[in-house]
Amino acid sequence: MAIYVWKGKNSFGETRKGEIEAVDEAGARAQLKRQRVENLTVKLKPKDLFENIKLFKPKVTGKDIVIFTRQLSTMIDAGLPLVQCLQILGKQQSNQTFKTVLTTIQSDVETGTTLADSMRKHPQVFDSLYANMIEAGELGGILDTILSRLAAFKEKSMALQKKIKGAMTYPAICLGISLVILVVILVFVVPVFDKMFKDFGSTLPVPTQIVIDMSNFFKSNIIFLIIGAFVLSWIVKKIYNTDKGRLKIDNMILWSPVVGTLVRKVAVAKFTRTLSTLLQSGVPILDSLQVVARTSGNKIIERAVIRVASSIAEGRPFADPLEESGVFPNMVVQMINVGESVGALDTMLEKIADFYDEEVDQAVQNLTAMIEPFMMVFLGGMIGGLVVAMYLPIFKIASVV
Repeated sequence: MAIYVWKGKNSFGETRKGEIEAVDEAGARAQLKRQRVENLTVKLKPKDLFENIKLFKPKVTGKDIVIFTRQLSTMIDAGLPLVQCLQILGKQQSNQTFKTVLTTIQSDVETGTTLADSMRKHPQVFDSLYANMIEAGELGGILDTILSRLAAFKEKSMALQKKIKGAMTYPAICLGISLVILVVILVFVVPVFDKMFKDFGSTLPVPTQIVIDMSNFFKSNIIFLIIGAFVLSWIVKKIYNTDKGRLKIDNMILWSPVVGTLVRKVAVAKFTRTLSTLLQSGVPILDSLQVVARTSGNKIIERAVIRVASSIAEGRPFADPLEESGVFPNMVVQMINVGESVGALDTMLEKIADFYDEEVDQAVQNLTAMIEPFMMVFLGGMIGGLVVAMYLPIFKIASVV
């Protein structure tokens, strides 16, 4: 459907203008005539110059998805037809990217495509987890219930991500500020002292000479250092995009002393929450495990979950391959074993997810508490060391004079 710009007069003779969506110009005119708009001027809305440039397109955020899911669930529960729901939600969208996606989905559903298959055409907005749950809801006739579960799941996932970002923001800012201060001192401040010390002609203390040598190195090679940093980040990104490289990097992160514990707890919380939501929605366990593996975010976790799915397909219990993977804590394995034995696996997974959400909260607090004094010592030591190194020769100035 295209967007048309129109101008005309209503039944009171007042001039009105606006935009309207229609298949063609004739369709736009027909809609406006039904609204008793006369003396029409209808033109196709000019395309935005940056419309097809991804960099300038607004991104569809997790908040956009949650709001859409909640609203769609409420509308379907109220008995509105699906196409009408999509039309209403598409028109009220302020995010143009999301609006375009919803308009396309609406057109697909009108032609007989299922909602799940329509969403699968837009993986950058609706991931495989979302599409599979929608498919289960459509097949079971409980789409409104599934949408409500999806919204709750997305909200909890966003809250978990927010906790992690919050924990990493403070040390990242401190590290960035310290690097900027270090570069400014070495490039602009130290050379002033260097010139002053040379005028006195005295031999400099070793710490001062080291700082001055560092300053000269930075001044002479700053362009190459910046280029090198970009090249290094590009190389690391390329390595991470390969299966072998990502496997090694994810393994290092997962088994690292401090961050690894937090990453493992986040992975367990995400795994159990996602699997619980899928099973409660009626998605078969093997399909659920395939979706969980793809959305795990860690190659080690992904491989472990795929091995679990293969073992279950061979008729083995859930808990056995989970324990053999060595990735999941023993408590998680035992709780899943109990849940599987009593036929309440989805409920047990949800309890594990709630427990590990609290564990992540505590781990984030502990990490933040540990990072703060470390950063203070690092910043104080770095700035203090530079100041002391530059003032050591000052104490010799009197004897030199």
